[in-house]
Amino acid sequence: MKRLPIPDDVTGEEIDKSVRQELMSLPKTLAEDVARNLVMVAKLLDDEPEQAYQYARVALRLASRVAAVREAAGFASYAVGKYSEALAEFRAARRMTGNSDLWPVMADCERGMGRPERALAMAGEPEVQKLDRAGQVEMRMVAAGARRDMGQADAAVVTLQSPELASHSIQPWTARLRYAYADALLAVGREDEAREWFAKALEADQGGTTDASDRLAELDGVEFVDALDPEQEADDALKPVVESTVEESRADESKAEEVEIEDVEPEDVEDDEEPEDAEAVEPEADLVEDEVQDDDAEDLAEDAESAAEARSEDRAGLPEKDGDDS
Repeated sequence: MKRLPIPDDVTGEEIDKSVRQELMSLPKTLAEDVARNLVMVAKLLDDEPEQAYQYARVALRLASRVAAVREAAGFASYAVGKYSEALAEFRAARRMTGNSDLWPVMADCERGMGRPERALAMAGEPEVQKLDRAGQVEMRMVAAGARRDMGQADAAVVTLQSPELASHSIQPWTARLRYAYADALLAVGREDEAREWFAKALEADQGGTTDASDRLAELDGVEFVDALDPEQEADDALKPVVESTVEESRADESKAEEVEIEDVEPEDVEDDEEPEDAEAVEPEADLVEDEVQDDDAEDLAEDAESAAEARSEDRAGLPEKDGDDS
């Protein structure tokens, strides 16, 4: 038989005294093992029902003839929506104990299996009269749910109207009863009254067993964002990176525009602003001018010399003059 891991600090002594007495019929080691698995069922039932169901199945294989084990297995099956299985376990526990404490949840299993008529019939059985006040309130809520399953929304509202609903006393079941009544009112379109009863449910809900606050916010048009939502956290984590990238891109574009302005439109520079290398440029300009003047002087001298030589050659070619005869 496969055993599930159980923390060392879970001893089995945490279970209810009445359950421990039931386990005394088992060998000591076996009783301890079953008790520890039942503790795990109780610890995980609300938050991790699938895990609780697995521990319940282990306990059931170890001690299927103990009523407390059958009841725990029934609630674990009920929590994961295995209503047929849950109903079988509850019936077995009821046969072993002979009490009717599980009658309301058995009726709700009938609802879960798609048989609201049977659930409604159970609400009229003599077993209901054997229930304590809390059990009778549970049975009333199951009956109202069955009415709604059958399309009888107005009848569901009437079913929940009871002395317990009108009482100002806060009991463990008060918040759930008020919540069920508010939900039934909303189903028949009585929104203002529904809001009032959701507020009353929230007032009585000291243990946070209902989502009355969310229903009130929904009626008021308020939308909440889950701060622990992984997708939202991922978006928030990426946002600074994206914004930084956009800012850097804009900065690069601005720099590029500045470079283009400086290269293409030099006339924008003020006249009175001299370039840093102005003094170095001016001497070079003077040097070029001096070189041009020297070249011109040399050309003039060469032209003059050529002209003088030409005149000498002309004179040499002329006939000599005769002397004076007189």
